[in-house]
Amino acid sequence: MLLGIKGFFKYLLIYKSAFAGLIIILALVGLSIYTVIALPYEEATKLWRAGEQHWLDNPRNALPSWINLFLSKKLPETIVLSTDKNQPGMSKVIIPVEGKFNIIRIDFSFNYEYDDFPSEINLFFRSNFTISAPKVTVSWIKPNGEEITLKVFLISKDYSYYISNDEKLARDLMNAISAKFNKTFEYDALPSILLFAQEDESVFNLNTAKVMKGRYKLQVEAICFETGVDLFSKFVVYGKVYGWAGTDHLRRDLGIALLWGTPIALSFGVIASVSIALIQMFIGAVSAWFGGKIDAIMQRITEIFMILPFLPVLIMISTFYKFNIMVLLVVVIALTMFGSGVKNYRAMFLQIKEFPYVEAARAYGAGNLRIVLYYLIPKVLPTIIPSIVLSVADFVFLEAALAILGLGDPLAPTWGKIIDDAFKYGALYKGLYYWVLEPSLMLAITSLSFAMLGFALDKIFNPRLKEI
Repeated sequence: MLLGIKGFFKYLLIYKSAFAGLIIILALVGLSIYTVIALPYEEATKLWRAGEQHWLDNPRNALPSWINLFLSKKLPETIVLSTDKNQPGMSKVIIPVEGKFNIIRIDFSFNYEYDDFPSEINLFFRSNFTISAPKVTVSWIKPNGEEITLKVFLISKDYSYYISNDEKLARDLMNAISAKFNKTFEYDALPSILLFAQEDESVFNLNTAKVMKGRYKLQVEAICFETGVDLFSKFVVYGKVYGWAGTDHLRRDLGIALLWGTPIALSFGVIASVSIALIQMFIGAVSAWFGGKIDAIMQRITEIFMILPFLPVLIMISTFYKFNIMVLLVVVIALTMFGSGVKNYRAMFLQIKEFPYVEAARAYGAGNLRIVLYYLIPKVLPTIIPSIVLSVADFVFLEAALAILGLGDPLAPTWGKIIDDAFKYGALYKGLYYWVLEPSLMLAITSLSFAMLGFALDKIFNPRLKEI
């Protein structure tokens, strides 16, 4: 008895697992639609392929921001102050001196109320001088009023001062604090710790060092030896949390790949599953209906493809030919179209072709193609829907597995690509579990949703499973 669409869904939703799976799938589809509209693929791939210089305002290997909700110790977020923006905490004054040169003073001030030290501190400059480079003095003022001169130097037109990597500054700060307390440090302290630490005996041990909370100020004084010279600066105090997904080793927002991994995984899995099932069913129907030499040829081809190891062949092709996600999909379909499913469908069609209504269709003059498409395939089509739904998860994992092996689309931001990068750069060894868990969780949720829906459909189309 054929169910109407409304009745079918009513019957389907009797199963709680099917309802849960359907809700998850609809949520993933909605997320895919949002991703395609909000972040076009060209823009996403451009951002994902951009070098570290594009992401310099982001912290490296930062945890997701929501992790602070579950920690008693509040981790710092990134603070960005720039002369290009009119924002609180930034002031800039240009003082002309007798028409020969300018003095430019820039102040960056900010409140730091976090319980941990920043991961990095960087200062970036941009100037429009022609011959003589400006001389810059950078000073640091703590909440207790202590002032420290960080560095005096000449800048180029584009200059970056990586304060956290200034080894001389670190040695000077350590020597000054050691002389004050007559004690030596138990670790190699970085400027990002020493500039924010309370100066007491706790600072000599990394596990006991405490953050001095309050308002900090970074002062930049530049002497420009040419008239009309201007100086632009950006000061970044990098946190340890960022965004809803965190960042990777190149400071990239992992949210881009997590979002775009959804439509890529769904489209790859659904297209591959549906296409392979329909192609195999058509080949099985043609083989069963025509018989003879056509059947023999198709069965021998099927047996050859069944003997060939699918994954090793796909890996070999991917190694020699780097292709995008759509070409990869076509290759997967081509290698699977003569799979074992052809023999299963052929066995079913051999029985169906003997049914009286097929004989009646042949008697009134229906052509071979019409019989295959309108009399044989529709009889089998409902029974393969569960297997199509269940196999979507297989192809989602296949795409991710190829990316993890470095054989997928090198340009596409996908879940597998995130896991591959995490493996290459020691995410688990460094304790960056979010880097692996987030894409893995998305893969698990996607597969679980199709599995729950597929098993429920199996119970509907194969009633004997209800007894199990």
